[in-house]
Amino acid sequence: MSVLIGNDTRVLVQGMGKTGRFHTDKAIAYGTHMVAAVHPSRAGQTEVFEGETDQSGVPGRADTYRVELPILRTVGEAVAASGANASVVYVPPAFAADAIMEAADAGVPLIVCVTEGIPVADMVRVKRYLEGKDVRLVGPNCPGVITPEQCKIGIMPGYIHKPGRIGVVSRSGTLTYEAVHQLTLNGLGQTTAIGIGGDPVNGTNFVDALSLFNDDARTEGVLMIGEIGGTAEEDAADWITANMTKPVAGFIAGTTAPPGKRMGHAGAIISGGKGTAAAKIDALEAAGVLMAQTPTDMGAAMEQAMAAAAERR
Repeated sequence: MSVLIGNDTRVLVQGMGKTGRFHTDKAIAYGTHMVAAVHPSRAGQTEVFEGETDQSGVPGRADTYRVELPILRTVGEAVAASGANASVVYVPPAFAADAIMEAADAGVPLIVCVTEGIPVADMVRVKRYLEGKDVRLVGPNCPGVITPEQCKIGIMPGYIHKPGRIGVVSRSGTLTYEAVHQLTLNGLGQTTAIGIGGDPVNGTNFVDALSLFNDDARTEGVLMIGEIGGTAEEDAADWITANMTKPVAGFIAGTTAPPGKRMGHAGAIISGGKGTAAAKIDALEAAGVLMAQTPTDMGAAMEQAMAAAAERR
């Protein structure tokens, strides 16, 4: 196991609608231990998943799967019945904040919220509710978390991920996939990839993820992908300067974004002269992060950062 998730992770899904069912099926095919679902109006039913696995040929993995997933009324009931230690939230935006807090109240230690469009005021309420609780939230508005060939929680395409040496943390879902694919092609692979989401109020941030990777024995380097808006990247640069012991490469999206116009994510907006790509790049370079100039250079930048670190040793 690398960080957050691995072979021992037991996942329940909150929201077994069309989206939840689709991605639950993909997770099971990948080999993730999906153990229960929560959907109040469907409590007592069973959802059946079957097909061919994505892990044919991987030692210890079957070629086909058939899973009967029990649907329960509450997260507390689902945890008690299944022993789940992680949750993935596909609940619609208007109800997603309550779903996160319900999972936290049930003692689920890892909550991954994929839902996009949760009101900022709702997430402020969630953040306050989680304070002091032994719970980690990833997201919302994120692709999820994956430890290759072990566990996939979220919507990322599993086949592009391969076990390796690099931790990936990103605000952008699509650029996460691009970075992972490049790391797979150049042979570096990934320990765990964490999509933290692009909303202005979220759970796990860059510093949290960097700290996890810095403490992980299997992770030898980190590729972080940021974007305009907020100060998360600048905060990460300060933390890297003071604490990071492993090579870091990075990329910042939005170098051509005009001030005052939101680009993609709710948090990707330059306002009050803050949150520009140039400021973030300068801060990260000053912290020793090797910055890629374009998205196609992310894998190469990570290779260069690893090579430079090896020379220093």
